[in-house]
Amino acid sequence: MTSPAEIARFNMIEQQVRPWNVLDERVLRVLSELPREAFVPSAYRALAYADLDIPIGAGTSMLAPKLVGRMLQALDVREGDRVLEIGPGTGYTTACLAGLGGRVIGVEIDPDLAEGARERLDALGLRRVEVRTGDALAGPVDGGPFDVIAVTGSVPTDEPIPALAQQLAPGGRLFVIVGEEPLMQARLETRVGHGPDLRRQDLFETSVPALRNVPQPERFVF
Repeated sequence: MTSPAEIARFNMIEQQVRPWNVLDERVLRVLSELPREAFVPSAYRALAYADLDIPIGAGTSMLAPKLVGRMLQALDVREGDRVLEIGPGTGYTTACLAGLGGRVIGVEIDPDLAEGARERLDALGLRRVEVRTGDALAGPVDGGPFDVIAVTGSVPTDEPIPALAQQLAPGGRLFVIVGEEPLMQARLETRVGHGPDLRRQDLFETSVPALRNVPQPERFVF
């Protein structure tokens, strides 16, 4: 018998994710199999499959399903890829990245969120993941170079991107959202060969909360 959660996941895929041009069958399979409700704070459990960002505390949110789908599709995670996730939050995107075959290191700046993510991932038996507590923008993360870097919060300017890109392996892919409210740009940066050159692809417009500890640009005050 089909459970209400399975029906909700099916509807999420067909009504939110596919219509947003997420057509990679591997990504759709992971999203359809992973129990998103297990990663949502109890107060918002009924909204686990809704088309919205869900507050998870610490001034941040769980990204909407369609945005997670577009991120995963753009990053094209392959079996055995070394993945760095900046801002795992509750661990949902971490689990998706691992489900696609990645060996994931998540770095979460909030200790409570990091501990909660570890508990949820352990409960699901996901063993190729590691959630560390720390600031991933403070310097290179041990375990690189990485084939994939997924940044789940936004950065206001391009300033942090070169330091992140330096941690990419040849052919490595970096997903990041750049800009300020109300309009931001999701971007894919791919390292070309063994040199420092990056190939940039603008993907779609969106708006998500900024990463913590990212310097905000000064604003002119009249």
